[in-house]
Amino acid sequence: MGERSGSLPLRVVAVTYSPGPALEGFLESLATATTRPVEVVLADNGSVDGVPEAAAARYPHVTLLRTGGNIGYGAAVNAGLAGCAGGRALVANPDVRFEPGAIDELLAVADRWPRAAIVGPAIRTPDGQLYPSARDLPRLSTGAGHALFGWVWPGNPWTARYRRERETPRERPAGWLSGSCFLVDLAAFWSVGGFDPGYFMYFEDVDLADRLSRRGWLHIYAPSAVVVHEGGHATRREPHRMQRVHHTSALRYLSRRYSGARYAPLRAALRGGLGARMVLAYISGRVAAGARPQRTTAALEGTGPLDHERSGEKKG
Repeated sequence: MGERSGSLPLRVVAVTYSPGPALEGFLESLATATTRPVEVVLADNGSVDGVPEAAAARYPHVTLLRTGGNIGYGAAVNAGLAGCAGGRALVANPDVRFEPGAIDELLAVADRWPRAAIVGPAIRTPDGQLYPSARDLPRLSTGAGHALFGWVWPGNPWTARYRRERETPRERPAGWLSGSCFLVDLAAFWSVGGFDPGYFMYFEDVDLADRLSRRGWLHIYAPSAVVVHEGGHATRREPHRMQRVHHTSALRYLSRRYSGARYAPLRAALRGGLGARMVLAYISGRVAAGARPQRTTAALEGTGPLDHERSGEKKG
């Protein structure tokens, strides 16, 4: 399971929490996304809509794994990947739809980058925007500027530097890739213990990328593979709770990156700043939504599977 050989099933893990009709689109799009056989594990965090159970009953390649409650995204992914020690696997949100050949292209890109721990596709929103899914690891300067100005001035220089939206999309290393859809090298994933279950949602992908980078692994953006992600399900259900989780996860990540006595004043400032922004997000949906994407999927023209041969990038 999860081996590199094309004859063995590719493990696909989706974390479900009453996913509704989106799950059917996810499963149907898998059929044209890869020529590999797949085994789908629905790591279910307590759905009450009956949809994951119905999918497992309908599709022989779909297994329902009950996690025992709403344990969070990263912990559920860890559970869904348990028992897969080597090869590759795909992790995706259940409201993702794959464009034809997308998973095969991710696998091809992974073959070109032997040190790739994670390979992530271009993510298109339903209205045709190109979601900035391949970002630098957040630094204090870019992170602060992005948090302060992104919601009102999406094109500000800090957000642009952090999200790298002014660049033409190309196959390249990134600081981190969105956890909503990615191909993962399982040996690399488990070498750092997988996702940190201390993150309920948000920043678990940033934290994972940070820990993998410290061990010399790469995170490769593959815009030649495209998926459509609806997004926002959890936020729409419980907007205040999700804003609280988002800001506390950001504080957890930054506090661990700037640990020790000498950074105590900085951590206090971060706690105050993130707390203030969280209150503003409660009040204003515009603040809660953050910076809007600045490019459309028209930017993906010319990022087909063969374009890597023209880029001259050194891989490895």
